[in-house]
Amino acid sequence: MLERQSTVGSVPIGSFVALGDSFTEGLGDETPDGTLLGWADRLADLLASRSPVPFRYANLAVRGRLIDEILEEQVPQVAKLTPDLVSFCAGGNDILRLGSSVDRIAERFEEGVVELSSTAKTVLVFTGFDPRGTPVLRRLRGKIATYTAHIHSIADRHGCLVVDLWSMKALQHPRAWSDDRLHLSSEGHRQVALRAAGVLGLRPMLSTPATHALQGRVRQPQRLDDLRWAKEHFLPWLGQHLLGRASDEVLEPKRPQLLPL
Repeated sequence: MLERQSTVGSVPIGSFVALGDSFTEGLGDETPDGTLLGWADRLADLLASRSPVPFRYANLAVRGRLIDEILEEQVPQVAKLTPDLVSFCAGGNDILRLGSSVDRIAERFEEGVVELSSTAKTVLVFTGFDPRGTPVLRRLRGKIATYTAHIHSIADRHGCLVVDLWSMKALQHPRAWSDDRLHLSSEGHRQVALRAAGVLGLRPMLSTPATHALQGRVRQPQRLDDLRWAKEHFLPWLGQHLLGRASDEVLEPKRPQLLPL
């Protein structure tokens, strides 16, 4: 349960546009009928329930998108939609690519922030996750930490609000992640939505039992489980997304227009 109306400062949030890749699209948070929810949809529901004005929401995120694609395809749409709030999470797929430059990705991210800040009243950005508990990906921990530092610096320069995913201990628990360990589970998405709501000023009145449940000591996965995960999930994903094998699936944003909730 959340208290306070959905406002940033004294300005009510009447519209929200989410930009990004699979994280923002909601992959890993499927309903029984296969519909994707995700933290952005969950946050939109929270904002709508507390908004003192009619609330509208759009989600332009598309799985697999690199930061250049997000800047080309999604960021320009914000000028047409002129939302009160825009969320911008990008660069994760780029960081995972062999030979990618964190500094270059951060420069492109800042270009996006500058453009978004000229049209949206509030820009909400996200740091990287801490991958210390994920095999293979934990080797990129320094790279992701550097990008996280860039995000904080960019946010400071341009007055963005920051959801610090790196610091979320709940996201270090296996239950926060899908079987592929690459995308959040429904519980992980719920935790991110609550953290984002808190950053926007909607504070939970009480911590939920699930929140406490994800903060206990975590037993690291056994080596056999790690090998199975690498074979069944990571290597196929690596082949498709990092080595340039394009998917035959044509993907479109799930909610391309600002529509009432």
